[in-house]
Amino acid sequence: MYFDYKRRKDSEFRRNLRRNERKQVRAEKEEAEASTQRLRGLIKAKVDEAKEEGFPAGVEEREAFFNEQVMTGEMLSQDPSKMIDSALAFYKGLKVYPAPGDLIKIYDSTVPKPILDILADMIAYDGDISIRTRPSSAGINLGDIPSVGLD
Repeated sequence: MYFDYKRRKDSEFRRNLRRNERKQVRAEKEEAEASTQRLRGLIKAKVDEAKEEGFPAGVEEREAFFNEQVMTGEMLSQDPSKMIDSALAFYKGLKVYPAPGDLIKIYDSTVPKPILDILADMIAYDGDISIRTRPSSAGINLGDIPSVGLD
């Protein structure tokens, strides 16, 4: 009862309520921005750490490494608290895959969205991964077909 009376009759009280509300919104916005910055810093640190570890060079080693990383990423994706580690495993698999653009399409349909967003940040930070897909060799180029005139 007191609160309602104060709110209706006291203009200074109403002003203070609005100020407090604006302060709260501003604090929440700043906290969200700081959280995003912490996440990006952690992502950059993880990508740099993965680059320092290096990646296998041989074909068989790359294939085994890829399979291991994808399995690890799938297992970690089941636990919401391990999203960054899961995205890092998918990133490492993507790094050794011969056609990253094709693999990203597969990831897009199989990997949960929050992990995919973290993976996208990792790819954006790395810059060494070529995402372009290779043209399909099974497709027909209509320009190669000779034109036959009808007489």
